[in-house]
Amino acid sequence: MDHNKYRNTVEFAVYGHYALFSDVLTRAGGEKSTYPIPTYEALKGVLHSIYWKPTIIWVIDSVRIMNTIRTIRKGIRLIKYGSRGNNLAYYTYLENVKYQVKAHFEWNMNRPELECDRNEHKHHNIAKRMIERGGRRDIFLGTRECYAYVDSCTFKEGKSAYDDCGTIAYGLMYHGITYADEAINSEDKDSLTVRLWKPEMKNGIIDFIRPEECYIKRQIRKMPIKPFGHQHNNFNGLSEFIGGDIDELG
Repeated sequence: MDHNKYRNTVEFAVYGHYALFSDVLTRAGGEKSTYPIPTYEALKGVLHSIYWKPTIIWVIDSVRIMNTIRTIRKGIRLIKYGSRGNNLAYYTYLENVKYQVKAHFEWNMNRPELECDRNEHKHHNIAKRMIERGGRRDIFLGTRECYAYVDSCTFKEGKSAYDDCGTIAYGLMYHGITYADEAINSEDKDSLTVRLWKPEMKNGIIDFIRPEECYIKRQIRKMPIKPFGHQHNNFNGLSEFIGGDIDELG
C-alpha cells in the first residue's frame, strides 16, 4: 500500500502511560478490556484533537507499534445507577504505549457549503504546526483517563519492538464509525454505520484499509446530515467549527 502519493500527509508519534481501546464485547458487565492495538477510530480521534474542521476528513494510513504490548488491570469505582453507592470493576489497560502514525486528509464532499474553505496548503500547514505544539485540545488514547502526548516524527524512524516479528493476525476487530456526513458508499448515506475488519501487523506496522473498503459493517440507525450556512440559520455554528469569520474563508 503506497501512501507516499498524498501531498498532505502528516506523521507524528503519540505516547502515554496507558491506553484503553475498548472491545465492546467486554462492556456488558460494566468492565472494559482493551484491544492489543489501537483502532482506526481512536487514532482518528487523536487527529481531531490535534486539528480538525468539517471541511476535511482525516484518513489514517498506517500505525507503527513502537513499544512492547503489555497490559495492566486496575480497580475502578463506578457509580451504581438506580441506588446509592459504588460498584467495583476491573479495567484492563495497555501500559507504556507509543505509536507512530501516518495519515492524510481529504475534502469532505458531503459539505458543498464549505467549498470555499478547501485550501490544501492552509490546512496542511496548520495541522503540522499543531502537531509540533502538541495539539489544539487534550490528547487521549481510547478513553479520557488515558492522557497522551504527540510529537512530530518521521514514520519508520527509530527502532520498534516488533521490527522482526513477521506477520501477526488479530482476527475480527472494530474499525470505526461512519457518520452520515462522511459517508462515501451509497448504502451508508443518511445512516450511522459501524465497521469491522481483520487487521494484520507486519513487522510492527499495520496498514489500515479505508472506511469505505470495510465490507463487514452494520447500519445502526438513520442519521441525516446537519447542514451549515446562512440559509440553515447555523451561521454561528459554522463560524465556530471552522475557527474564523465565514467571510474571510476564501
